[in-house]
Amino acid sequence: MRSLSYVRPSNIGEAIKAFAVAGEGARYIAGGTTLYDLMKLGVERPAHLIDIASLEGSDRIDTSGEVLFFGAGALMADVAENEVVRRDYPVLAESLSKAASQQLRNMATVGGNLLQRTRCPYFRNGAIGAYPCNKRAPGSGCAAIGGLDRGQAVLGISDACTAVSPGDWPVALTAMDAWIELHGPDGARSIPIAEFYLLPGETPHREFSIVAGEIVTGISVPKTEAGRRSTYLKVRDRESYAFALASAAVALAMEGDRVRQAHIAIGGVATRPWRSHEAEAVLSGRAIDRQSALAAGRAAFANAQAGAHNAFKIELGARTLADAIMTAGGKTQ
Repeated sequence: MRSLSYVRPSNIGEAIKAFAVAGEGARYIAGGTTLYDLMKLGVERPAHLIDIASLEGSDRIDTSGEVLFFGAGALMADVAENEVVRRDYPVLAESLSKAASQQLRNMATVGGNLLQRTRCPYFRNGAIGAYPCNKRAPGSGCAAIGGLDRGQAVLGISDACTAVSPGDWPVALTAMDAWIELHGPDGARSIPIAEFYLLPGETPHREFSIVAGEIVTGISVPKTEAGRRSTYLKVRDRESYAFALASAAVALAMEGDRVRQAHIAIGGVATRPWRSHEAEAVLSGRAIDRQSALAAGRAAFANAQAGAHNAFKIELGARTLADAIMTAGGKTQ
């Protein structure tokens, strides 16, 4: 068994320098709730761990300015329980409180949560070489295509990969037009969350638009009146500690009884957190009722592609989104 080195820098500069010195095989670690799992499965085999959980100021939560700001090191539980987030942006609080277990939420960071990797069983359980996986071993093939694909994506898939993006928090952030702040060898930069996640295409092993050595340092969410009329709905096989079969993040800005602007993203059904501009367009200018909500839900899945065992996700996803729209709009189901 090879040795595993470990360092705990006190600031971002030291962390980036440590990554550069360590070279290939270095990984950043914060809460560790994702990386440790992948290490135990043999999917990740880092030679060097750089602990960034205690970087100065990384756990800052600031709701006083023109945007909501969450330091990447803020705990999921702390953000979910923040008074302003719970009151004015329930979609954000609910997406966190419905994720994982309370014990994990007390340990996992909101920045690390963005970087979760898929729960596709062929990716996670095939490290011994039993199953090909283009995410784990580029060019080896995708066992899920033509295999057991009940949990796989129906949106954003390619001939190389159908693995679902697993998170809840990223779906809510996508609906709310969040920006991701990064710091790396070339300095700091900020990108919209829509550009942070990559479609699989022919390179499914490239999941995030970050470069080697970059650290997610913060998340900014524009403040909007739509936040108060928002919700996150998650449908799963069991109520606790399960990933979504379908989920929906919805926030609505209303003018009288009609939608002026809708913010809609869906999860559990796509290869990345999926913004549905089609569903938003259907709702624009319309009153919220079951008919308009279902029309929006169906529009979101108009281009869905089902595999052998996951066609049910199309109707489930449409109805999940419709239910979330009704809830956000203050309508009884």
